[in-house]
Amino acid sequence: MTENTLLLPPSGIGQVITRFGADLLVETNGFGLLRCTARRKLDHIACGDHVQWERQAQGNAVVTSILPRRNVLERPDFRGKLRAIAANIDLLVVVASWQPAPVWEMLDRYVIAARRLSADVLLVMNKSDLRARLSTAEDEACLQEYLQVGVEILHVSAGQREGIGEILAATGERTAIVVGQSGVGKSSIANCLLPDENIRVGTIAETGEGRHTTTSATLYRLPSGGLLIDSPGVRDFGLTGLDFATLEAGFPEFAPFLGECRFHNCTHNHEPGCAIKAAVSAGNIPARRFSRYLSLLGNL
Repeated sequence: MTENTLLLPPSGIGQVITRFGADLLVETNGFGLLRCTARRKLDHIACGDHVQWERQAQGNAVVTSILPRRNVLERPDFRGKLRAIAANIDLLVVVASWQPAPVWEMLDRYVIAARRLSADVLLVMNKSDLRARLSTAEDEACLQEYLQVGVEILHVSAGQREGIGEILAATGERTAIVVGQSGVGKSSIANCLLPDENIRVGTIAETGEGRHTTTSATLYRLPSGGLLIDSPGVRDFGLTGLDFATLEAGFPEFAPFLGECRFHNCTHNHEPGCAIKAAVSAGNIPARRFSRYLSLLGNL
């Protein structure tokens, strides 16, 4: 415990900074970091959760409840069971690059995941110095279509530390996570956003917790006033449990035409009288986006 924690009240509210099995580090309001254990019924606590804690007679602290969440990000564990890894997310910072080339269907999946979380999306195109040489007309058209459906896009170069300030400004005071396919520079961007990461890791070590690993999601405070939940496990999460309603909602350009199909259960694939297909034919929905929708539909 820090010196401030010696003055802790009997109970309080805090936010989970990181978790190691049943042990948690909770940032208290004005009293620094507090090491807690979680009651057995609360094994679904995740980084970012706001919790109620109590001090025990023997001097340790225990988390007694989880306050209502805005959302929760889950991924399967080694048994295939969904496990909460981060909560209360405002923004998905989706990283792509020009080498490896962008996989637009994968980016669609992240946009769908963000809408399912009711979170915003910031698309960060890394390695901007390669854009002029490697970008195709198709790539530029796809980027323009993302802008048309309300996705904010930044072009940065983490290797040259260009554009990091723009990411921080776009994040503002929100809670963000960095996600994206392998090799696009997620770790580099996370490291640029967190120049003082070693300070946080050192603080965790001072609590006596020796099992801190890179697989644990950890919450960091950003210079912008926002928060970043970071972990390789979070960065590489996939879209699990995709159903038709989630898929359909993940394409916001469909919204003006929903409810106008001949059949109420139209999947916008083979059915006659489909308003979505008519909108594609009329140029009101991008054909490339619709083609990727059909590919995702086929994988349901």
